[in-house]
This record gives sequence, C-alpha cells and structure tokens, in this order.
Amino acid sequence: MKNYIFIIFLCLIFTSCKKDLSFENETFEEKSTKPCKNDCPSITIEVPVAKNKKVISDSINKRVFAVIKEIVFFEEDSIKVDDYKSLAKSFIASYEEMHQKFPQDTFGWEAKIIGNIEFQSEQILNLKIDHYTFTGGAHGYQGYRSLLFNPKTGKAIFNNQLFKNEKEFKAFAEKAFRSKYKIPETANINATGMMFENDKFQLPQNIFYTSQGLLLYYNSYEAASYADGPKELIFSYDEIKKYLNFQ
Repeated sequence: MKNYIFIIFLCLIFTSCKKDLSFENETFEEKSTKPCKNDCPSITIEVPVAKNKKVISDSINKRVFAVIKEIVFFEEDSIKVDDYKSLAKSFIASYEEMHQKFPQDTFGWEAKIIGNIEFQSEQILNLKIDHYTFTGGAHGYQGYRSLLFNPKTGKAIFNNQLFKNEKEFKAFAEKAFRSKYKIPETANINATGMMFENDKFQLPQNIFYTSQGLLLYYNSYEAASYADGPKELIFSYDEIKKYLNFQ
C-alpha cells in the first residue's frame, strides 16, 4: 500500500513539473540541389516551439506557423505544407521551378526566419519574428512581426484588443509620432515625406511588449519608404497604463 501511494505521489510530482508552458527552439534548413557558385538558394527557420499544455501549445504553434508560412510560401497548393520541414522544402522548390523557367537568371533566393520570446507575463506572451527574404530584385526585405497571445489560453491577442480605447491611444501616439519625427501638429501627417495610407496616421501592424515598454514598430513601406527605413515609438508602461488592457 505504501509503495502504491509513493508511486502516485511521484506521478503527481511528474505531472506538476509538466504543467508550465515552455518553449524549445527548433531549426529547419534547406538548400537547393541546383549547381551554383555563390549566393546558393537557402532557407533557415529558427523558431521557438511551445511545449506542454497541449491545447495552449497547439494554439500558439499553429498561429506562429501560419504567419511564417505567409512570409515564405509561394506555391498554390498549401494543403501539403503543414509543417516547417515541408515549408522549407517548398521555398526551395519554388526557386527551382523559377530557375527551370528562367535558367539564365543567376540570382539566388534566400530566406531567414528567427523567432524568439520578446516578452512574457501572466497576462501576455509576445513572440517576435525577425524575417528576411530575397527572391530577386534590387534588394531583399527585412521586417519584424509581433505575435501576441494570452498565455493562459494560447489564443491570439490582436492589436484592437490591447487598448481600453484605441481611438484615444491613437490620438496620443500621433502626437508623440509627430514630435519625434518633427511633423507640425497642423500639417498633413505625410507633409515631411511619410507614406501613411490616405494621409492619415495609423497605429502600426506590429506592436511589441518589451522590457523597456510598449513598442510601436512600422516596417519599411508601412509609414515611410524603403530608403527611409522603419519607424518606431516606445512608451514606458507607466506612461500609457491608463490605455492598456494588458501589462
């Protein structure tokens, strides 16, 4: 009887150790088999994969995979691509198909995806996807993607859920943006060369929780030209806590 109780006790300890959500970095790499001297086509995906708490982990992992797939998938049939290994292979397959059609083109495709946990608290989990792709042209494209989750459920949190009153925060952020980038209060938001759609200030597509504060990050082309580069604003949590639903 004592042995039986002891075994149950050990099982409970083992189970409790497995309760916490954790992440394990995994890397997936593929290279083209086509002969090449330099700039050989390749793809590298380094991503934190959620472990334990199956329902929560599955929700997070599916969302992260879907976003990375948006970045590097170029084929029409997406049904067969349901994991990182097949996704990496599909990127190379797309290059080789292009190379077969246009064998004189010598440029090499490249993709590098690096994911990491940017921020984690009881209320919010923020994964950052740093991505670079080159598929021909004058230059490649580098950017950041912010993926926000409820760590207790694994459900995605979208930008419009971050604020108690998004309109009020947007007005606050616009004043700070104009001040930082020297745009007169009474002038059009694009008066000094910005490229906001419809000449109206917008919050960025990617908002990050960081150890320093809330980061509003505009990738290239989102608020300014590629030559002008990305734009960003950061606010301390104390400064904007009245606007936030999560901290």
